[in-house]
Amino acid sequence: MHQKQMNPRLHIHSEVQSALKNGVPVVALESTIVAHGMPYPANLETAQRLESIVRKGGGIPATVAVASGQLHVGCDESLLLDLAQKDGVWKVSRRDLPMALAQQVVGATTVSGTLIGAHLAGIPVFATGGIGGVHRGVAETWDVSADIPELACSNVAVVSAGAKSILDLAKTLEALETAGISVIGYGTDEFPAFFVRESGLKLHHRCDTPQAIAAAMAAKWELGVHGGFLIANPIPIEHAADPRAIESAIDTGLEAAKNAGVEGKALTPFLLKFINEATAGQSLTANRELVEHNVRVGTDIAAAHAALKAQN
Repeated sequence: MHQKQMNPRLHIHSEVQSALKNGVPVVALESTIVAHGMPYPANLETAQRLESIVRKGGGIPATVAVASGQLHVGCDESLLLDLAQKDGVWKVSRRDLPMALAQQVVGATTVSGTLIGAHLAGIPVFATGGIGGVHRGVAETWDVSADIPELACSNVAVVSAGAKSILDLAKTLEALETAGISVIGYGTDEFPAFFVRESGLKLHHRCDTPQAIAAAMAAKWELGVHGGFLIANPIPIEHAADPRAIESAIDTGLEAAKNAGVEGKALTPFLLKFINEATAGQSLTANRELVEHNVRVGTDIAAAHAALKAQN
């Protein structure tokens, strides 16, 4: 850990560093939900809420972000406030990280950017809403998220409600398989579709307890096989959105994005905003609930993994 902290471009918050050193569970969290997910002050309140969920579960939260030329693993109150309030906060994935560091901007990390921070710090669990993947119409656009190759080379288990439902979920699963990423359904045999619980796509692997997932994580990494896991955790049934309303909003939103020339990393936030408006806020409520649920499950998995390591 001391060697990692000596990296001048990596700042591991002292609380996170102490937890990792002492075997206390740590859960990585992304910061795009703060800077780009919703308006102030709801964004700051949500970030604080997610961190509090980790603490209530006996863990330490490590929100990842970029500031002052460093990748921060763990944010203090001042940095969280900057992410929530400042104009022009960068959205930072792997491709953006070098320039964000060099230009010393304030940046909010995406799934891929957060994975880098978690992996470098040695944090084995990261909880988020949904990962990116293969976009619809990929044959024309070649639009595939950097989340997949990053997860393939990071020793991190990502807990999410599957992949975002605006994607081509069948092709996303194929891409995950090609990358060698183990996709495990948590209490489900079916790949969840973000706002809704079912996609019709069956999974090869299922675990029903945090301990079973922790055992799989340990088995892979003890063997020396690098790469991550996608823990597919369905949204609680009482908070799931209407599948027909979501699919209709996605189809209309994709057409609107095409007409407006929206593409690349601007596409996902455009579509999520469009879907929220089209469903009269139903999707935003579902989004908040599924993220909180993923953080709770992620904290349980982190605790189970820490306990397993302590036994060895």
